[in-house]
Amino acid sequence: MSTLRLDPFAPLDHVARGFFGTPADRTPRFMPMDLAKSEEGFTLTADLPGVDPHSVDIDIDNGLLTISAARTTGPADAERDDGTTWLAAERFSGTYRRQVAVGDTVDTSRISADYADGVLTVTLPVAERAKSRRIEVSHRGDSPAEIPAGE
Repeated sequence: MSTLRLDPFAPLDHVARGFFGTPADRTPRFMPMDLAKSEEGFTLTADLPGVDPHSVDIDIDNGLLTISAARTTGPADAERDDGTTWLAAERFSGTYRRQVAVGDTVDTSRISADYADGVLTVTLPVAERAKSRRIEVSHRGDSPAEIPAGE
């Protein structure tokens, strides 16, 4: 007679393997970012720890800002036939990519970016034509006659 063994954690384990993968097939799936607006424009900051600064590529095309970067150090790159057994492999390696829609209020010719200490900062200035401005109201003719008070 055979015994049927039931592992109540098998479905959860399957989901975890699908999400985290194995060291050989793990690629970055998420680039956390913040986006702030001020009178001068927008500031996008994205966490890219361990990314080679030369691999960061920012492109804007038809109102779509695309950020790509590669992280080449991680378990997948370090795996060798030297008998190493990974006990934890949580550091991703591979290519990150994030896209953000940009409105026509942004001056795309003045977009700038800086990468320091694992954080990418992209500055998206507001176009002059899109900035709020005060409009002077002109008056025609003479000013109204003064009416003396109390007469």
